[in-house]
Amino acid sequence: MRRLLSVMIATLLATGWSGIAAAQGYPARPITMIVPFPAGGATDTMARFLGEKMRGILGQPVIIENIAGAAGSIGVGRAVRSPADGYTLSIGTSTTHMLTGGLYALQFDLLTDLEPIIQIGSEPLLIVGKKSLPADDLKGLIAYLKANPDKASVGIAGVGATGHLTGISFQKETGTKFQFVPYRGNAPAMQDLLAEQIDFMIEPSSNFKSLIGAGSVKPYAITGRSRLPSSPDIPTADEAGLPGFFASLWYGLWVPKDTPKDIIAKLNATMVQVLADPSVQKRFEELGIQITPLSRQSPEALRDFQKAETERWWPIIKASGLKAE
Repeated sequence: MRRLLSVMIATLLATGWSGIAAAQGYPARPITMIVPFPAGGATDTMARFLGEKMRGILGQPVIIENIAGAAGSIGVGRAVRSPADGYTLSIGTSTTHMLTGGLYALQFDLLTDLEPIIQIGSEPLLIVGKKSLPADDLKGLIAYLKANPDKASVGIAGVGATGHLTGISFQKETGTKFQFVPYRGNAPAMQDLLAEQIDFMIEPSSNFKSLIGAGSVKPYAITGRSRLPSSPDIPTADEAGLPGFFASLWYGLWVPKDTPKDIIAKLNATMVQVLADPSVQKRFEELGIQITPLSRQSPEALRDFQKAETERWWPIIKASGLKAE
C-alpha cells in the first residue's frame, strides 16, 4: 500500500499537480518585477502603474527592481536566472526581449529561457528635437541634417535598441548622417536632450508626453500610421513629408522558464483583467499606447509574435553590421 501511495504521488507530480497546488497558494508574498531600464523611462512608468493594478487583484505588492545596461539584456538575464516560482516577473519591450538577441552573444535564449505571459501593447515612436534646434518641422529637420552631415547627435537607449535601428532607417530614407549617442535607457538621454547636450531623439512617444506638454522639446512627427489621440497636433511622418516611414515599440511580460503553468495562467488572467480596466485603458490612451486586442492576449500569441519579430529583425541587425559595445 505504501509503495502504491508513493507511485500515485509521483504520478500526480508528473502530471502537474504540484503546479496546481502552487497556484492555489500563489502569491503568498511580494512579487518582484524586473525593469531592464533606469527609473523614469516609459517601461518603468508602465511597470509601476500596472504593478499597482496587479496588487489589487493578487493581494500582494509588486516591487519594481530597475536593472539597466546593455540595451536591457542585463536585467533580462537576471530574470532568466531567477527561481521559476512566479515571484520574479520580467517586463520589457521589443528591444529587450527580441532585438538584443540579434545583437549580443547572450548567455541565454530569449525564445526558450523565458515563458511569455502577455503582450501588453505597442506604441509608435516620436521624432523630437532640442528646443534650440533651428528646424521647426520634419522637412526642416531633414534639410538641416543634410546641410550639416555628421554634426548632429541623436540619443538612443542602447546600441541596437528600437530607436537606434529606427535612426539607421531614418538615415537611409532621408540621405542624412548624424552621430548616435548611446545611453543606459531613455531617461538619461532625455535629461541630456533637455540640457541640449544632444540634438534629437527617435524614441517611444510616451517618453515625451510631459516634455511636449511643457513645451520643453520640439515634436516633429509620429512614426505611426495615424495621429495620437493624446497629441492630435503632431503629424505622422507620412503627413510631415516622409511617406512610408513607420516604426513601433511593443511591450510584454514574461517569467523564467519552468514556471508552473497554473501560475502562468493566473498571471495571464490577472493581466487580462488589468488591461480591461477602464482606468488603465484611459491611461494608456493618454500615453499613446495601444493595448493588445483581447484575441492576442494569450501567452501563446506572445510566443508566436516574438518568434515572428525575431525572424524579421535579426537578419536586418546582422546585415547592418551593428556590434554591441
